[in-house]
Amino acid sequence: MNNLIGVALWAVPVVVILVLYKFVLRVFFGMVIVPDDRIGLVVKKYALTGAKRLPDGRIIAINGEAGMQAKALAPGLYWAMWPWQYSITMQPFTIIEQGKLGLVKARDGASMDTGRVLGKPVDCDNFQDAQAFLDNRGQKGPQAAFLTPGSYRINAFLFEIEMVPITQIQENKVGIVTTLDGEPLEKGEIAGNSVAGHKNYQDPIAFISAGGRKGLQEDVILAGTYYLNPWFVIVEQVDMIYIPIGYVGVVNSFVGPEGKDTSGDSFKHGNIVKRNEKGVWDQPLDPGKHPVNIYTHAVEVVPTTNIVLNWADSRTEAHELDKNLCTITVRSSDGFTFNLDVSQIIHIPRNEAPKVIARFGNMKNLVSQVLEPTIANYFRNSAQKSDVIEFLANRVQRQEDAKSHISKVLNDYNVVGVDTLIGDIVPPPALMKTLTDRKIAEQEKVTYEIQRHAQIERKEFESAKAGADMQPEVVKSTRQVEINTQMAASKVAASRGEAEAKTINAKADAEVRITIAKADAEAKTVNAKADANATEVNGIAEATKIKAIGLSEAEVTKQKTEAMGTEQYAIVRVAEALASHGIKLVPDILVSGKDGGGSGMIDALIGSEMFKKLQTTNEAHVVVEEKPKTDKPEKE
Repeated sequence: MNNLIGVALWAVPVVVILVLYKFVLRVFFGMVIVPDDRIGLVVKKYALTGAKRLPDGRIIAINGEAGMQAKALAPGLYWAMWPWQYSITMQPFTIIEQGKLGLVKARDGASMDTGRVLGKPVDCDNFQDAQAFLDNRGQKGPQAAFLTPGSYRINAFLFEIEMVPITQIQENKVGIVTTLDGEPLEKGEIAGNSVAGHKNYQDPIAFISAGGRKGLQEDVILAGTYYLNPWFVIVEQVDMIYIPIGYVGVVNSFVGPEGKDTSGDSFKHGNIVKRNEKGVWDQPLDPGKHPVNIYTHAVEVVPTTNIVLNWADSRTEAHELDKNLCTITVRSSDGFTFNLDVSQIIHIPRNEAPKVIARFGNMKNLVSQVLEPTIANYFRNSAQKSDVIEFLANRVQRQEDAKSHISKVLNDYNVVGVDTLIGDIVPPPALMKTLTDRKIAEQEKVTYEIQRHAQIERKEFESAKAGADMQPEVVKSTRQVEINTQMAASKVAASRGEAEAKTINAKADAEVRITIAKADAEAKTVNAKADANATEVNGIAEATKIKAIGLSEAEVTKQKTEAMGTEQYAIVRVAEALASHGIKLVPDILVSGKDGGGSGMIDALIGSEMFKKLQTTNEAHVVVEEKPKTDKPEKE
């Protein structure tokens, strides 16, 4: 109970003070207290005698006119704000949160300039001094200036605040800007050119003052946080242009000054200009990420590594440039139609990439306008010059010929033809069956040959197995053979030594005998010469002697002939000749028929036979007496 009495004693004075404030101080003294977190918005109910009326079109009073007052009450104590003349509304501070910005729209002010959509900034303490805003001819409508995060005393009678997120450009992206205020674009241009001093479009008035153009902008903003007034710019975030390794980006710029063609007179397919000029840039973008405005610059990614293009129904590379290419159908000279797959490898040098794009626009056009008809027609023409079998047999040569021909054609288009490869060839089914049957026959022949070799190997295996079983005996025999071989070799070596010794001795004996023989020959030659000389002298002497004897005998014969007579001398010479040769004038056995009777002839025969036996006995006796002969010649 005591506590309740204590609370009542404190509450009564407070209620009394509030009543006094409400009814006494406010009514009799016009006292107004504005809290620290509020401002007082004042509405003047009527003006004193002689006060001006608000001008037409104005809603905020700045010169004491009746109505909503531009001057607000800051936190504090005010007097003479009589309730019958002033209506006070407590307005909380305007708080702009972090990550937000406050867009300001003025409900009153001067008219906008012709062609402008944003009011010019004026000195008004960030829109906290409405009186200054109106006095400085702040313009009605959306304001170019805005409020950054913080707390502001904003007169809600004059300004309407809209909070929007700040602009944040993400990593690996660029912001493409379209401005809603500025000078109109020049005729023929699609984007405003670069101007300086606007802090990446965060200062709209600086942009406009520098001559910035309304609409799409050539410049982009990079990753980061920006206080951009969405009533002034619209920002679209797009990915950076990524050029992979092994590629370049050929840039075709739609903005910039008109450039001078650098491609030369021989190139008739478009202008090649320097960087930042309008046209195809002569220097492509190298591998990496590039902040490119995709609406003002077109970038064609061109591979600078080898590109494989397949003319095949079931094979497409990752780049998909050969997506619409298919197997080539050709007809041979013998009337067969067949299909073949072809792969073409090409290379576009970095410095030639701008010319390729200037000529064709993109890589797909290069494939469809040049590569596809060139390669397909070449193989169709080539196939018509040969039959199917010849085409298959001469595949390597045709591949080389195709590479040479296609490389020359591509060189005219600033493209390098690296290689042309013939892939799968599908001959006609009828011809394929013939070739298949032939191949099967060849394979059967090979199979039979393999089986034959297998039988031979099996036989060899069995033989080897039997040999392995006999290996102990073979080893023993081998060892015995080796021993015998070594012994034979020893004997052979000994015999060879003896033979060599004998050969040496024989050679020595032969050399001695040759020396002796040479000496004997020389001696005999000398003796023979001496004997010859002696014989010659003796012969001469003998001849002289014989001649002398002959002359003397002739003289004797002559005298005998003359003495005896010729006939008588001849008889005597015959008898001497017969006697000298052992011929007897009187027979050894005389046969006489007269005295011997009938047995004379028999006696003669018997006597003759006995005489022969006596001669034979005498001859044999003579042979025994002779010296035995030998085949060996006597030594000289």
